[in-house]
Amino acid sequence: MKVIGINGSPRRNGNTCILIQTIFEELNQHGIETELIQLADHPIKGCIACGGCVLQKNKQCVVVDDSFNSCLEKMIAADGIILGSPVYSAGVTSQIKALIDRASIVLASNRGLLKHKVGAAVTAVRRGGAISAVDTLHHFLHSKEMFLVGSTYWNMVYGRDIGEVEQDQEGMSNMKNLGQNMAWILKKIHG
Repeated sequence: MKVIGINGSPRRNGNTCILIQTIFEELNQHGIETELIQLADHPIKGCIACGGCVLQKNKQCVVVDDSFNSCLEKMIAADGIILGSPVYSAGVTSQIKALIDRASIVLASNRGLLKHKVGAAVTAVRRGGAISAVDTLHHFLHSKEMFLVGSTYWNMVYGRDIGEVEQDQEGMSNMKNLGQNMAWILKKIHG
């Protein structure tokens, strides 16, 4: 089994990355392979609404001069997907929004590619907007017929400066529990 985590932060190895890595630690303890994709290293342009993917139905976007198609390919191949974003202006970053906007159209044109996979969304937040950001990510996962994994509270952890999220004990505990819950459901599905 394999889970990919997509860090939608424009800053690599920041708080959102810490959250995903915390979940990965739990998954790895259960023998589940993990891979981190940092969108800071793999820029993705926004959807240009050309309709090319609707016509081609080849599981790809017709725009090929960025990292989108390789990222989507990994999402399709994975058993589980974690989407992570810091909160920017009470929502997700433009990096992760570009990914889910383009993926939504390609996946709608090639139905069922993420069906019955396990998904989770996490946010690193300084103050407010976390629920809105988590909802945006959950709406994407849910609309692709994925099973969403929850934890003991909303999947958000508080902290502004890099590493500050680790001081939010309740939030970090929630991330560990989320990893355990994700491992449990993956084992049930792939028994």
